[in-house]
Amino acid sequence: MTTIDADWDERVTAAWATFDDYAEAEAADFRAVIDALVAELPADSPVGPFERACAWDSTGHSDRAVPLYREALARGLDGYRGRRAKIQLSSSLRNTGQPEEGVKLLTPELVAPSDELDDAVRATLALCLASLGREREGLALVLGALAAHLPRYQRSMANYARELVEPEG
Repeated sequence: MTTIDADWDERVTAAWATFDDYAEAEAADFRAVIDALVAELPADSPVGPFERACAWDSTGHSDRAVPLYREALARGLDGYRGRRAKIQLSSSLRNTGQPEEGVKLLTPELVAPSDELDDAVRATLALCLASLGREREGLALVLGALAAHLPRYQRSMANYARELVEPEG
């Protein structure tokens, strides 16, 4: 397999759909399913380390996921999976006591082309900021993201979010 085809993507999606069927004690079994799928990819594929990182991360091993996310990004993982990798790597960095790296990684994503992951970027960045004692900035991000989903009060919430981080004057 030289490229990722729809069949492979569907099988990975199906594998992830079964994730909750595995008990915590069966985490290695789930990772083995992902590893088997990854084995079908070219050795230099950036998707392989990404999927393996997701499996380690989802089974409670952020420390094992971090180097795999980094490898995937270094190999050129981009697009939707690349953005997911940045979000998930930032979360894992926070979980392993490195929230400042998460902030550096996600801050540029605030001005990246918009997609369905925008709120996840803001939520994860807010958590990293909170871990650094910058809760007001984190709250501003979360309120700003939430405002777009409210049936009313969008303008008020967006203004309150901005006021949290603007200098008083």
